Amino acid sequence: MAGLAARVAGEKYFGIKIERGDHARQLTEALGNLKGPLMKVGQILATIPEALPAEYAQDFQNLQSNAPPMGWPFVKRRMKTELGADWESRFKSFEKEAAAAASLGQVHKAVTHDGRKVACKLQYPDMSSAIGADLNQLKVIFSIYERYDNAIQTKYIHEELAARLYEELDYSLEARHTKMYEHMLKDEKGVHVPEVVDELSTQRLLTSTWLDGEKILNFKDATAAERNTIAMNMFRAWYVPLYYYGIIHGDPHLGNYSVRKDHSINLLDFGCVRIFPPKFVGGVIDLYHSLMENDIKRSVHAYETWGFNNLSKDQIETLNIWARFLYAPLMEDRVRPIGEVTNGVFGKETAQKVHEKLREAGKAGNGGVTIPREFVFMDRAALGLGSVFLHLKAEINWYRVFNEMIADFDLAKLEKRQKDVLKKFNV
Repeated sequence: MAGLAARVAGEKYFGIKIERGDHARQLTEALGNLKGPLMKVGQILATIPEALPAEYAQDFQNLQSNAPPMGWPFVKRRMKTELGADWESRFKSFEKEAAAAASLGQVHKAVTHDGRKVACKLQYPDMSSAIGADLNQLKVIFSIYERYDNAIQTKYIHEELAARLYEELDYSLEARHTKMYEHMLKDEKGVHVPEVVDELSTQRLLTSTWLDGEKILNFKDATAAERNTIAMNMFRAWYVPLYYYGIIHGDPHLGNYSVRKDHSINLLDFGCVRIFPPKFVGGVIDLYHSLMENDIKRSVHAYETWGFNNLSKDQIETLNIWARFLYAPLMEDRVRPIGEVTNGVFGKETAQKVHEKLREAGKAGNGGVTIPREFVFMDRAALGLGSVFLHLKAEINWYRVFNEMIADFDLAKLEKRQKDVLKKFNV
């Protein structure tokens, strides 16, 4: 990552040309073999439009949580530390080989004495120090990149990434998030959330019920009805918590959900959960109505609600280009796909147009746009889900689905529901 920043800076200031495509592939391979936050940061940055040069964003989108797992000696040490020297006696069986390895931990399949299949997620050693070191590197990278191109100010992007990454290290918090999601989605028959096994969980070990399911990409060639059913279940899994509670799952990564035989979905991994101020959700709906009615004043109000400050007329019009792209499927009362992919990147063409206009506004003396913290994961979730719907080639009347969901929206009721659920689960 430091090499990326140095090469981009060299290209800008010294005219040193680099083969970005080759360099991006090399970086992607290196990040894919790392444990720790840099791989996670690479995934996140790839979904924030224009946070990276296009060649890097395209390759970083291919990063998967498939780093080689740590061996049995590590597993024994971690389990002994968390559950005691007799930890193996607390399971009927425990698989030595990891079922999955991610950026911050790995998962082992086990069976409890009462016959439940469970997933045991073990955190890798010294992740807090690794995150601190990598975030310092990232701050340098952002600083260099802003000198190269100041259209977007990255201060709050860094703060948001830091907050969410440190939260992901607290498995006791993730356990509470999981229970909270189980509660929020209890009436959604098409969505399943694992149950936490408290007596086998600690701050660095999370044990929850194992949910069987297939990878979502296995359904790319299913019937249209099946693909649309899966897409609808995904839509409700993410947006029921947002519009009813002001809470969103911040990691729409392909490995974080699977599909059951009845085409309902399993929603997994609640380390990255974003709780929004209720007024932020109100701003999401205000912006939608402003675009539908071409009401610029209401657009400005929505952006100010989100924390965009001192926007010029040009900047507002430019942000509305991006907003119209994100909201486009919700603005047409017809069955349609969610959008199109340009060179493998969802939203690439629109993001490039927006970025260029923001750059021009900056040169005209308006300065760069500072992205509010809350916007980072909201944008990421929208793009991540959009990518899933594109993989599935889903065609739905998104307009009707969305308008049904927000028909009874009431800010005061959302505030109360959010307050009650956060108190209930001590989040």
